Formats: sequence, C-alpha cells, structure tokens
Amino acid sequence: MPERTGFVSGFVSILGRPNVGKSTLLNALTGAKVAIVSDKPQTTRTLIQGVTTTDTEQIIFVDTPGIHKPDSVFNARMMETIRAALDERDVLVYVVDVSREPGAAEWESMEVIRKTSAPVLLALNKIDRLKSKAALLPLIEQFRSRHEFAEYIPISALTGEGVQELRAAIVKRLPEGPAYFPADHLTDQPERFLAAELIREKLLAETREEVPHSIAVLVDEWEEKPHVTRIAATIYVEREGQKAIVIGARGSMLKRIGTLAREEIERLLNRKVFLELYVKVRPRWRQDKQFLNELDWRLTMAGSE
Repeated sequence: MPERTGFVSGFVSILGRPNVGKSTLLNALTGAKVAIVSDKPQTTRTLIQGVTTTDTEQIIFVDTPGIHKPDSVFNARMMETIRAALDERDVLVYVVDVSREPGAAEWESMEVIRKTSAPVLLALNKIDRLKSKAALLPLIEQFRSRHEFAEYIPISALTGEGVQELRAAIVKRLPEGPAYFPADHLTDQPERFLAAELIREKLLAETREEVPHSIAVLVDEWEEKPHVTRIAATIYVEREGQKAIVIGARGSMLKRIGTLAREEIERLLNRKVFLELYVKVRPRWRQDKQFLNELDWRLTMAGSE
C-alpha cells in the first residue's frame, strides 16, 4: 500500500449480530457516548453516527442494528438500515462475540458482507471474557474458512484492549479526502433523539422479560429556560401489563427511571434538566408504519424542511 501524505477520511459501518458489543465499540472508538448500551439484543434500532477528527484523519463511524430475521414491520425497517449501511462505505467492521460459539445464525448473518467491495475487518470482541487467548486461534480459523477478511483483530470494546489497533487498521484503509464535518462534530443525532434514547437505555436496564422490545420513547416537549431545560417524554408499550411494570408499585419504577435518565441527560447537555415521563399503551406499535415514522428522527426532520 503506497504511503499517503494527505488528509484521509471515510465512512465506516459497524455490523454484526445482536448483542455483540457494536454500540460499546462505537463509544470506545469515538471516546464519547453517542450510542446507548445494554445487554438486551436489538438495543440499537437505527443508524447511529459517531465522528472522530484529528489533524490527519476524519472517520465517520456508523453503528447499525443487529443482523436478525425480521418478524415485524419494525424489524424489517431495522434490516433495511443495515443494508443501507453497506452502500458507499470505505471500510466495514464485522463484530463477533468470542465468548459464544459461532453457529448457523452467525454464518447466515455474514451473508450481508459477501457482496460488498469494501474491505471488511473482523473485530473479535469480548476477549476480556476468555480464560485463555489461545482460544482465539481456532476461532479465527473458523471465520477465515467462511470469509477472507482483510484483517483479524481481537478487541475488548469494554476495556479498550485492541481498540487502537482496530482504529489503525481502519485508518490504513481510508482514502485521501476532505473532512466532511467540522472538527468538533461528534454525531448527527439531535439532542431530542439522544434524550429519548437515554430514557430507553434506563428502561432496558431496569425492566425485564418481554418489556424491552415493546418499549418506544418519544419526546413531546422540549423547552429551554434560562436555568433549566424542561423535557416531557412519553414511554409507549404494547400492553397494559407492560405499562404496570414500567410504572412499578406506587410509581417507584418510573421514578427511578426518570432520575437515572435525568442525570444522564444533564451530563449530555451540561445543564439542569426537569424531566417528566408519561406511559401510554399503544397496541402493536411495531406494526404501525405511521408511528414508526414518528420514531425515526431523520424522517421527522425531512418532513419539516
């Protein structure tokens, strides 16, 4: 590869099955919390952009929902965003969880990368969970037998081990080009969307069973006052029983979620926040195209232009 002397830039999509650590990796690569994180599959529901800029490079990372079989209109839309993330990308990072044995679902998920012409790096994540690193070699051979990746890089997105090596492997493959965003640009997500996501993150952490997949959050009001930002948001669930779980005994769960979310949003905005949360039942919202449009901030913003 010839030595490059100019500024390099490019778009890098992070792909993989649900719950392999893609969002944690995005946050590690950008050095900031631009994507919510939980141990629940399908936490990421749309494309999340995170941008890093130095004197020599700009990388636009795009986190994607986990690759899965769609069983609803909502899940089908998530798979559409994954396919969109393959278009015109300079580098792809396919993330796998080394703490679980790959099987048919993994090999099927890898089909999305077979048709791309962009180099694909294999990020073998969660090496902090391995008792012995020797287990990596046969695992790498399994993946190599299925697809010839450009590079195989063991990492722990949680501890940061190997993340800089992954970043260097990405930069090495970026073309010379302009900075697409200002140097201080971190993400394309509006603050309203980020706040809704942080509320959902706390819900994912605190609720159980079938509730996480049935939760959506929309910010209804956002009012900037001299010393405080007032936010009103609605948590949508699909059934009355889920509503009862989210509210909790005498409102205890909702109060806890509100407190945790408010503290995180205050760190995001760097100012005092007054947060009001409401819970509503919206049956089968994952099949409701109009409601799904409301959840997609990109469509909402396009409609207001």
